[in-house]
Amino acid sequence: MNPDIIGWLASAILLATLVRQILKQRADGGAGVSRWLFIGQSLASIGFIVYSVMLGNWVFIVTNSCILLTAIVGQCLRPKQG
Repeated sequence: MNPDIIGWLASAILLATLVRQILKQRADGGAGVSRWLFIGQSLASIGFIVYSVMLGNWVFIVTNSCILLTAIVGQCLRPKQG
């Protein structure tokens, strides 16, 4: 079996769970979601994207780019502090 198939399957599972979390966060109004989670997840994703590009690993380039996108969407759904 091609290892990339396992990688893409794992990526799909991870992204499905993150999308589900975003939908739950939206339904709950985003209460209790830390800004530091967004910052940490975003910085880690950027680091992993750069690392993956250096390795030429498309599974992780795509996965970490999508994870960064989920962090941004999740942050946009947070209630504004005012």
